[in-house]
Amino acid sequence: MATTYGTTPARGSARRAWGRALLGGAVMACALGAGNALGEALARVLGADGLVRQLLPAALVSALAVPTVMGLRAVRSARCGPLGLGPLSSAPLGFFRGLAVTLSCAAAVLGAGTALGWVRWAGLDPAALASFLVSNAVVAVLLEALPEEATLRGYAWASLRDRLGGVVSALGVTAVFLLVPAASTVVQAGVSPLVGVASAPMGLTPEGQDPVAYLVLLSVFGLTLVAARTAPGSAPLWAAIGTHVAFLSVNRVVFEGVQRGAGWSATVAPTHAAVLELGYLAATAMVFIGARLVSSRMKTRTHRRGQPSAATTHSVGNWTGAGPLLVPAGRGRPPSGAERVWPSHVGREWPSHGRGARVIRRGEA
Repeated sequence: MATTYGTTPARGSARRAWGRALLGGAVMACALGAGNALGEALARVLGADGLVRQLLPAALVSALAVPTVMGLRAVRSARCGPLGLGPLSSAPLGFFRGLAVTLSCAAAVLGAGTALGWVRWAGLDPAALASFLVSNAVVAVLLEALPEEATLRGYAWASLRDRLGGVVSALGVTAVFLLVPAASTVVQAGVSPLVGVASAPMGLTPEGQDPVAYLVLLSVFGLTLVAARTAPGSAPLWAAIGTHVAFLSVNRVVFEGVQRGAGWSATVAPTHAAVLELGYLAATAMVFIGARLVSSRMKTRTHRRGQPSAATTHSVGNWTGAGPLLVPAGRGRPPSGAERVWPSHVGREWPSHGRGARVIRRGEA
């Protein structure tokens, strides 16, 4: 793969990066459309109902999407950045970090909305709410959070970030994120007749949603997930998964609690609902971005104190896989034996071109 040293990637490399990002989105769209259709057919065959009927398509979507992108990433060079899933032992901490930040921001913003009179809460049923939150979290992880984060903020993001800057990668993966729902309806419409189930209507947005409001919300949500994915900490992709689950849980309880039987709900005017949703997503993104900036400054101070050499910087650039090498090949390496300067006590020395060659001194010349 041809690359250029500096900050600008080779044109061919950038095209391949965009192609891989779109491939990640295609994997998610195919898995979502096919998984929903096949899961519905399987539920009919088994006579499943309730939570099991929801879990079957969710499990199929994850089973189709996650191994596929992990395999695609594994065949790439070792210099490429990881998906971000991290070691399995770090997954719970990353997940709860994303969950805690998002829920805290949602509580603060919704609390402010309640104080302003924008939100009116219905009666709380603790048992029903706890049951809904657990079942919703399991289905959300398998159907949406895990496969979407692995394919988009994992594979697509890493593919773009290998060759492009952070801002371009964030905007690019968010654009791919906007295409996935519509593409999945096309896949589902093609697979459903083959397995004898009814397909959902095709369209850019879900039926009954305002297209502009939906795309704006999805864009802000996608950028918030990128902020969670790039925040400091082990297993960063699991932080995005936790943020994803928290967002779905909050919205389904607060704005759809009655329809879903969540045990708690709120009455909010559409305009206020949009402001509150965008507000707590923006607050969540700011927390993650602030954490990354603080971590970056601390690392910069540490490096300044340690004064790393050019060779060390070169090895760090290779390890992170964050684009072109920081030091071109051949720079900063120690001289080989053929170029060694032999010690002398007389005048300036010229480098020899062989260990046995005679050293020519200025005095002798």
